[in-house]
Amino acid sequence: MVESPVYLLNSPEMDTDPFSDILKLANVTTLLTGGFTAGGPWAIRFPPRDRVQFFAVVKGRCRGQFDGEDQSIWFETGDIGVLGEPRSVVLASGPDVAPVRGEDLFADGRTMATIGDGSEFAYIAGHVDFDQAGRRLLADVLPAWIHVRPNESTATTFRWLLDRIVSEQAADLPGAKIASAQLMQLLFIEILRAHLETRDVMPAGWLRAVADPRLAPALRLMHGDPGRSWHLEELARASAMSRTIFAERFREVAGVAPLTYLTQWRMRLAERSLREETTPVAAIARSLGYGSESAFSNAFKRVTGHSPRACRGAARASV
Repeated sequence: MVESPVYLLNSPEMDTDPFSDILKLANVTTLLTGGFTAGGPWAIRFPPRDRVQFFAVVKGRCRGQFDGEDQSIWFETGDIGVLGEPRSVVLASGPDVAPVRGEDLFADGRTMATIGDGSEFAYIAGHVDFDQAGRRLLADVLPAWIHVRPNESTATTFRWLLDRIVSEQAADLPGAKIASAQLMQLLFIEILRAHLETRDVMPAGWLRAVADPRLAPALRLMHGDPGRSWHLEELARASAMSRTIFAERFREVAGVAPLTYLTQWRMRLAERSLREETTPVAAIARSLGYGSESAFSNAFKRVTGHSPRACRGAARASV
């Protein structure tokens, strides 16, 4: 029997960029869901959604009031808001405007709407889809909400992306649907990149870790060859730190010890292989550097809470 390709050791699909690795593993897809233009006073209440959502102000400015937050926020042209957990939000032209329900505004299935003459404000919105593994990866690192204000170095990129997305929607050209999806995917990556610049105030986790230049060499080694039996001394040497300083910094930034991170990354790769491939469990174990299937199975159950065969069985049952 020919074995399916594995995501693991020496795979040509395995990038040496940990950030790309993790987004690929999370199976992140980004979709444009709609938008609106407005003129005059207006306010809209959007209900909470069980997805990561984001919106961008293409033209004008608006006032945002997030559920659970005491202070409102002003979003200017080019600004982006990201909701990492289900929360309702009221967007408005200003205070003291009674909001209409977003469900009513788009009740007839429209994805774009106009309020008033539509001349003063323009907005687009989207959401991020990911599989179960991706939900765990992103839910642990995204805050309740993010406000991205493009700076001097990023404003041109954001402006171009927003203009292209709007143009694709308006022109109705062949391939507009897939072009919009790809542009939205790039927009989400740029949002995360902008968020990475705030790494000093981010919670510990993989997103903060991949943004840390001092840890980057060690992360590239672990992601580039996850089946190798890496030693703490090797990883510390690659990062030009002593063993003790490296271990302390890694735990502070990533939230776990270096070799614990490596084990967790291996198990995430294994989960993807078990769900999507027919490769025998023993072959996956070997690809990840385990000398026996039982040693791998014990590690897998310790990290994920279930056995490799149960993981594969659940994936097949859901098809």
